Amino acid sequence: MTHKVDVLVTHHTLDLGDIRLHAVEAGQGPLVVLLHGFPEFWYSWRNQIPALRAAGYRAVALDLRGYGESDKPEDLNAYRSEILASDVANVIAAYGCERATVVGHDWGGMVAWFTALARPEVVERLVIANAPHPARYNRALRSPAQLARSSYIGLFQLPALPELLLGGRRSALLRRLLRSAATRPGAFTEDDLQRYADSFAQPGALTGALAYYRWMGRRVAAEMGAGAARRLLGGRRRDRSLPAPPSQAEPESSSRGLVRAPTLIIWSANDPVLPLNLADPGPDLVPDRRLEVIDAGHFLQADAPEEFNHLLLDFLSAHS
Repeated sequence: MTHKVDVLVTHHTLDLGDIRLHAVEAGQGPLVVLLHGFPEFWYSWRNQIPALRAAGYRAVALDLRGYGESDKPEDLNAYRSEILASDVANVIAAYGCERATVVGHDWGGMVAWFTALARPEVVERLVIANAPHPARYNRALRSPAQLARSSYIGLFQLPALPELLLGGRRSALLRRLLRSAATRPGAFTEDDLQRYADSFAQPGALTGALAYYRWMGRRVAAEMGAGAARRLLGGRRRDRSLPAPPSQAEPESSSRGLVRAPTLIIWSANDPVLPLNLADPGPDLVPDRRLEVIDAGHFLQADAPEEFNHLLLDFLSAHS
């Protein structure tokens, strides 16, 4: 079945030198780059692309590296935060722009934070949906409560098993994950769920998506020490499923620092993994910020699209 967004968008493969990224585009006007989370792909923004186009923006939704029809590097070093930030900066340049609004949800939100921190010159405005500032999340992972909420990350360190559980064109677990995280009936239709399953049935797509978490496991082991790593990664001793940490933590600017871009943070009131106490990074990290909480589940742009779009467009208009 064709979704209304399909007739509005054109598909492109962007050759950025070391990586090729799949992008869909609609509209003319100021550039808005949309970054999806896990386990999604560009279609995560199916309800936002038409609204942005109608409001006079050029919406570009990516398949992040490792996802969908984008390249899927096997080396975990290809998923370092500064590389993810460079992807966004290079996409903005590929569209002939010096700066753009960057919108991200979940892991896409983390990539948006990374971009605002490591490449601030390309971020005109920042919109974050259910993704804590990296420094805020690093602190939270030291608490037993957040470690428990994030314990699924341990499962994702295992080789092959997560791919087996989530893979296949029917993928009952993937469907259940998406549907159970929504509070609105119909947030994910059967056609939507099949499109997600088809996207992750592509060779290497699940391994590429899980590489973000596997790199995160490496970072935890390097930065937080063995004790915290064992708690987060399920109490197991590190084995071959968790790549060896670097000899010393690399100086990634994306793990700390000040975001100067005007920032809208939209958070769902019903996210069991990322609770509301993670939403506000505080004035020391993001002085020009606005926080909005909506009654939705984790996939809030699908669960409450009208409210999400209203907040997004109002913010863009106020900072035009």
